[in-house]
Amino acid sequence: MSTAEVVSTSPEETERMGEHLATVLPEGTVVALHGDLATGKTCLVRGMARVFGPSDLVHSPTFTLVNRYGTGPFLYHLDLYRLRGPEETLDLGIEELMAPDGICVVEWAERAEGILPDGCLRLYLEHLGGDKRRISWRAADPAFSAFLEGL
Repeated sequence: MSTAEVVSTSPEETERMGEHLATVLPEGTVVALHGDLATGKTCLVRGMARVFGPSDLVHSPTFTLVNRYGTGPFLYHLDLYRLRGPEETLDLGIEELMAPDGICVVEWAERAEGILPDGCLRLYLEHLGGDKRRISWRAADPAFSAFLEGL
């Protein structure tokens, strides 16, 4: 298992990290985001979306549950905050969004445990005070270490 961490000192820096992440991850990657409210998950996704097209409309899809960015390959952005657990997630059919035509990012990923692929990249975001955020990752696939080295 590969693990590492970085500290972001601003929302803009978190967005740049997301942009870098989207440029190095292969299509078909599922990114599971873990973290409390206001830890920078949506900032990270906004940066990732910039690689797929205009990102000024990126917001947390809490009420729509899923947003898709790009024209192909796609970035799928899922926010499972309002769901109670894996059963509700299965009812939505989100496993179809984890297809290899882009990258799938899942906020509140703990609500989809058992549904997410074993090889997904897990990012943990933590508020450190002020604008600082710790972003750590765990990946079962050692290839992710090379992808994430530039963060």
